[in-house]
Amino acid sequence: MGRVAALDIGERRIGVAISDATCTLARPVGVLQTSGLDGDALDRAASEVARLAAEDDGLATLVVGLPRHLDGSPSKMTPRVEAFAARLRSRTDLPVVLQDERLTSREAESRLALREKDWRARKQRLDAAAAAIILQEYLDAL
Repeated sequence: MGRVAALDIGERRIGVAISDATCTLARPVGVLQTSGLDGDALDRAASEVARLAAEDDGLATLVVGLPRHLDGSPSKMTPRVEAFAARLRSRTDLPVVLQDERLTSREAESRLALREKDWRARKQRLDAAAAAIILQEYLDAL
């Protein structure tokens, strides 16, 4: 089994995390800037992720965090992230898996707050940290 990458999809940023070679631990990698999740911007974001995934020989799976309300019902972002995942599937041969991401941003914020007191610095790392939590939950469930 190859490594797994996870994405935390947002309006302006996509947080990225990747597993180690044994698919045991997730680590945040960084953030891709996006100009939205509509039309052409959605296509550009999916194409960029697919391009980056193709450059990594050891990558076996892409996990996309699926936003939902706490009760499990779809949020306003759910259909947009599902559309992103569909576009990503059409641009890569890798499996694209949707993973529940409820409370991952809150958990990432509280973890970062323990180490980084400056909220501006935390904000820069929040999306990648949330992607790492999404990925770790996926890896733990395997």
